[in-house]
Amino acid sequence: MTDPIADFLTRIRNAVKANHKVVEAPGSKIKEAITKILYEQGYILAYKFDKDEKGHPVIKIALKWNAATKTNAIKNLKRVSRPGLRQYSSVADMPRVQNGLGIAIVSTSKGIMTGAQACRENVGGEVLCYVY
Repeated sequence: MTDPIADFLTRIRNAVKANHKVVEAPGSKIKEAITKILYEQGYILAYKFDKDEKGHPVIKIALKWNAATKTNAIKNLKRVSRPGLRQYSSVADMPRVQNGLGIAIVSTSKGIMTGAQACRENVGGEVLCYVY
């Protein structure tokens, strides 16, 4: 697998479209950071970092579902920077997702954070994905 972040986002996107309640994906430190950001921003209900029977890390994510409107909190996940074409952004050019209704997840020198947090910290970095 050449792009584990894209695989992780695709697993979540497919689970949302199939109306699944829980999605399971292989774990890593960057995926854990992305999962924590999604939880803090209110896009997922809960998460758990675990190990499978072979001892490999696994992330279990409970997706947020609104029963009244029958919609998920996550409308779309889009991978921006990829191994073949990295996308970097300075503080002045930090993207606004859906005119401020979504978030951009950015990998900076101070860690993985949202685009708004990166602006507050006055750091730029690689734009990993958009969530809205």
